[in-house]
Amino acid sequence: MRMVDIIAKKRNNEELTKEEIEFFIKDYMSEKIPDYQVSALMMAIYYQGMTSSETAILTQAMVESGDQIDLSSIKGHKVDKHSTGGVGDKTTFIVAPLVAAAGIPVAKMSGRGLGHTGGTIDKLEAIPGFRVELTNDEFLSTVNEHKLAVVGQTGNLAPADKKLYALRDVTATVDSIPLIASSIMSKKIASGADSIVLDVKTGSGAFMKTLEDSKALAHEMVSIGNNLGRNTVAVISDMNQPLGYEIGNANEIKEAVEVLQGKKVNDLRTLGLELSAHMTILAGIYSTYEEAIKALEELIDNGSALEAFKGFIKAQGGDISVIDDLSKLPQANFEIEVKAKSTGFVHEIDAESVGVAAMYLGAGRATKDDQINHSVGITLTKKIGDKVEDGEVIAILHADKEDVTDVVDKMLQAYTIEDKQAVPNKMIYEVIRD
Repeated sequence: MRMVDIIAKKRNNEELTKEEIEFFIKDYMSEKIPDYQVSALMMAIYYQGMTSSETAILTQAMVESGDQIDLSSIKGHKVDKHSTGGVGDKTTFIVAPLVAAAGIPVAKMSGRGLGHTGGTIDKLEAIPGFRVELTNDEFLSTVNEHKLAVVGQTGNLAPADKKLYALRDVTATVDSIPLIASSIMSKKIASGADSIVLDVKTGSGAFMKTLEDSKALAHEMVSIGNNLGRNTVAVISDMNQPLGYEIGNANEIKEAVEVLQGKKVNDLRTLGLELSAHMTILAGIYSTYEEAIKALEELIDNGSALEAFKGFIKAQGGDISVIDDLSKLPQANFEIEVKAKSTGFVHEIDAESVGVAAMYLGAGRATKDDQINHSVGITLTKKIGDKVEDGEVIAILHADKEDVTDVVDKMLQAYTIEDKQAVPNKMIYEVIRD
């Protein structure tokens, strides 16, 4: 079998066989195939696409290139959740304890952030003492005892994906639906869950800017999951403005805890309940969506979800006193108000610009070696549809220096204020099961 023949076959829009795809991944990982030939294949895939069967085979080959997590010693049906990323996305800290409180084990591996704000692991490290690295035995026993553990990803999970992504990043082939889908799903499959719920963002602050592209990616990932024996559901959710009101690491932990305490942060609570409902249905805990939502709301209202969060934080070494006194979370030195320059209604908040503003403050990483500042971030005080007066505060910057003129300017650019009333987008666009 020759790589040049595989490249030519895909260039001519022919379907690759299982043997051809497995050959390409195996020999690329053993450095028998050079980068320039793989680059050519990635470009052919970019232009010609892949069938559902090809994409599933590619995903499985990437899964088999490294470690696969064995969760069989964890009692119950394991369900994982993955988000394609957005600004202010702290749903894991609501969904995971809520689902755990319903009796479903959540054994989650998450990554660090590169870009706007920290990843799930970075945010959890805002809690003093929290350990993101557990031994395999500690990880499994924590899930069995508390129904929940969140740890950093192993260094050898789907290594073929890491190698391919690095190449795609420098060959302009990142934004290919089959390649994005197989990249995401290879890590989810390797993580060992029985079922998967995907939160696919759409809008200005999402990787996929249009609803059409978001649906295409969701369908592709659901198809992969189902083809590889994992019941998979995707929820298309809005990211045309930041999720919730808090952006930044400690800020987002604080807001997630407030939702678990019963605070009605409408968009965040709605999405948290939506994702949790599908996870509980896949696990067979509830039969219908309506039954799931009602039961999950009760788990928030009676404090069970908050107790599950505390139990998991304590089990991983975190100081749970910060959950009862959120002022113990890292605090920035300064609060700087961003004031509107006109009167009207908020029509748009460019989520990506808000995320970049948070990164300027130190809440994210411009490069993988940058250090996260857990204390800095942004609190929005106005969102789409809200009335604003000239000079009224629309956001508060939590900063470690007083002069952040560049961040203030970035935030003012992010807001579009017009005379007429605006209506926020709906939070959930569609649920995809096949």
